Amino acid sequence: MRIKFLMQTKGFQTLFRLHQRPTLVAVEARWKHQRRTASTTEPTRDDKSFFITTPIFYVNASPHLGHLYSAVIADCLHRYKLLRGFNSKFTTGTDEHGLKIQQAAEAAEKEPLTFCTSVSEQFKQLFDHCNISYTDYIRTTEWRHRQAVEHFWSVLQKKGLLYKGSYEGWYSTPDECFLIPSQVGDALDSSGKEIKVSLESGHKVEWVKEENYMFRLSAFRSQLLNWLRGNPHSIQPERFHQAVLQWLQDDLPDLSVSRQRSRLQWGIPVPGDDEQTIYVWLDALVNYLTVTGYPGKHTQWWSVAHHVIGKDILKFHAVYWPAFLLGAGLPLPQRIHVHSHWTVAGKKMSKSLGNVVDPLERSQVFTADGMRYFLLRQGVPDSDCDYTDEKVIKFLNAELADSLGGLLNRCTAPALNPTQVFPFFCPQSFPSKQGGRAVPEDYHMLEAVRNLPAVVEKHYENMHMYKALEAISACVRQTNGFVQRHTPWKLDRRDVEDQRWLDTIVHVSLECLRIYGMLLQPVVPETSMKLLSRLGVKPEEKSWAALDFLPRFRGVHCPFEGRTLGLDCGVLFNRLEKNVDQQKPKKTKFMNLK
Repeated sequence: MRIKFLMQTKGFQTLFRLHQRPTLVAVEARWKHQRRTASTTEPTRDDKSFFITTPIFYVNASPHLGHLYSAVIADCLHRYKLLRGFNSKFTTGTDEHGLKIQQAAEAAEKEPLTFCTSVSEQFKQLFDHCNISYTDYIRTTEWRHRQAVEHFWSVLQKKGLLYKGSYEGWYSTPDECFLIPSQVGDALDSSGKEIKVSLESGHKVEWVKEENYMFRLSAFRSQLLNWLRGNPHSIQPERFHQAVLQWLQDDLPDLSVSRQRSRLQWGIPVPGDDEQTIYVWLDALVNYLTVTGYPGKHTQWWSVAHHVIGKDILKFHAVYWPAFLLGAGLPLPQRIHVHSHWTVAGKKMSKSLGNVVDPLERSQVFTADGMRYFLLRQGVPDSDCDYTDEKVIKFLNAELADSLGGLLNRCTAPALNPTQVFPFFCPQSFPSKQGGRAVPEDYHMLEAVRNLPAVVEKHYENMHMYKALEAISACVRQTNGFVQRHTPWKLDRRDVEDQRWLDTIVHVSLECLRIYGMLLQPVVPETSMKLLSRLGVKPEEKSWAALDFLPRFRGVHCPFEGRTLGLDCGVLFNRLEKNVDQQKPKKTKFMNLK
């Protein structure tokens, strides 16, 4: 018997009519038991494995600043974990199915796959230029992905979680999502015609009525709530965790997970039903499983999954995706790291405003490391951040060129270091207890630098890269103050005590620089490599385990003492012109730092 009913929901939910074949009561009863027994805790695993993902990026348009920001955050976490000795997997890629892609390809008069390939290559070019060290690049048009999606669909279907239903409501093609009336408003298009738009994105919406496959999302509300309440750090920052909890206070409607093939041809067909195409978001989300080897052996990676996403796709990753996984009997992600958006000079990036920042072009002007540093230094996950070229120039000149670069140049220049070696430390000049020629401020600096690795580690783990960089920058300023305070260039080299004190000042400063270079490796890999190579640090001495600061201060052997410095490769980071129009993109060979 077909039961017809109307469901009206609130929040982010949608309005639909269902013509339901199996009764909801029977399925709900079966899933009550499975909700109680399904595990949302982390499975036994190798504690040295780590899996980090970016979203896969939609290929309807060229990459923008937000795409690069997601990739740089994930890359920083991946590089940090490698330094810690983890076996880390880092994946990114492109989302290439859906009505929006189908329409964009038609507008460009290209075959969909040809269109997708050209845009996907733009993302790869940007990521390769900016040293995004992904270990796998997934495209949803790949055969391995289609196999994973078809298997995932069949699992949900066998468990009775999919059924045919008639959907009626508002649909946004640019956003690839369904909306309820409260999320839709009136607007005028460019010709002055009245249209309906999404209040959140501003995109035009249309009223659709079609028979689709529905996923029993309504059966998972209590289990999602239990997961979030039992894992308070599963979504970070906290404000986004609370936002999802608030969404789940309302009932969840079942979710349309297919489109009629007559409307959407560019996608994966529903297995066994050539008249339906799998919904683009279900298709796209399964990419995270595809890259782990699903449906084959995938536990090693999937049990340690971490997602980096923008706040605009939080609902899909924190409600729909966990529900799909629970339905398939798979563990949930360990953590979902959410970041906010970038504005330009206080305004939302928009083609109509002409203020869309081309991240590849800017990274060629400001260098790959320069863009990486700025995005992570200024990007605050729980609030929108603002981009201007002037801000980029200000931060890079002040912190990379002047403060860090100036310190390295001063301490390795022949004027202070004519022998070009890592000088010897004199414990009489700088004793472990205050005395000698050191002053109280010097001991405060040593304490700050000694504690810095733990501070940075905490912030990297919590995706607070901006706090880590603030802490490093503060210590660099203290070290510059230390050198400036004691003016070693004024010391008399003919005096034995003066020479020992000069060597000690340079030794301490180079040790500080070594620590800064090692901690900055996940953020600015090229600049860090250049800095550490100048100090004579060997590849095997760059891991997190080698962060032993100033051992001679404790009376312990220092492996760098007396070692010849590395080659002088010039300025660490070139100062940038204030007038960005005077700067031409730098066409240099990219260092392979993956």
